[in-house]
Amino acid sequence: MKPLLLALTAALTLTACLPAAQKFDPDATLALDPKALGPTNSKLEWWYLSSYLPEEKLSLHWALFKVNFRGFPYYAGHIAVSDLNTGKVRFIEQNSQVTDLKFPPLSLTQGDWKYQQNGANYMLEADDLKLTLEPLKNPVVHPPGYSGTPEVGQMYYQSITRLNLSGTVAGRPVKGVAWFDHQWGDQIPGSSATWDWMGLHASNGSDLMLYRVKNIKGDVVQVAGSWVDAQGVAREVKNLTMTPREEWTSSTGRKYLLGWTIKADDFTLELDAVNKNQELLSNNTFVAYWEGAMAGKGSWQGQDVEVHGMGEFVSNIPNGTNPAVGR
Repeated sequence: MKPLLLALTAALTLTACLPAAQKFDPDATLALDPKALGPTNSKLEWWYLSSYLPEEKLSLHWALFKVNFRGFPYYAGHIAVSDLNTGKVRFIEQNSQVTDLKFPPLSLTQGDWKYQQNGANYMLEADDLKLTLEPLKNPVVHPPGYSGTPEVGQMYYQSITRLNLSGTVAGRPVKGVAWFDHQWGDQIPGSSATWDWMGLHASNGSDLMLYRVKNIKGDVVQVAGSWVDAQGVAREVKNLTMTPREEWTSSTGRKYLLGWTIKADDFTLELDAVNKNQELLSNNTFVAYWEGAMAGKGSWQGQDVEVHGMGEFVSNIPNGTNPAVGR
């Protein structure tokens, strides 16, 4: 039996029915509290932490997905750690349906993986990741408050865009800067939508979120960006264009766009993948996606700037029916 079916069987056995998932309401974004990072009753919800650590030549991400699957809760966890010296990627999936999600304070437990708020900081203990995260900016809601369109589904979107990261990865001391996301709504990644996303830290203290949402045919239906300045204020990126420069084909035949020219009123950037071979094929979400480090440089308001962070490029479903899970 496939891991997803085993997990769903466990979910049906151990849990009661959920109420109907809340419908996405774009007007509700006006009342979103950036600090309210806890669980909702949406069709799909995820929490996500990522970091590119240039000094250690590592990149990593952790994610917890929660789905209202036909009235029953389903949970899936992902960790990917990439050694950028060797190109080796370690991808781990957590299938446990034993969970405890609370707020406030934020506490997300799935099996023996845990993301826990502790005062002003956060702790992540999951497999080889033992990390402390200190927010350097307050949480923000990305203008206009969500990603996506009615055609492909929409997700409310908030982040802590810059956190100091310290701790260990497989016992190895690490330190750097991380990015934390929380999204929830009714989009079905890999089924109703795919996307090209980047979360970047700039040398001028700004943080940049870039999003290109596509329908299942591959047509771009939304290009959106958010600029969080050094003081932590989130603004819409005006006149944003994301132009692909390089297409990479994985061993599975899927194509990912790993080189980009980004232009907007305030900046022009050239971005490239640090390591190309970063495709992840998930068994517990049935989504194929590329997750890895991005780096580049350019100009921002007339000044030279360097940027680095993580990119996520979602492809189609690799194995079968998607239970509505994505990044």
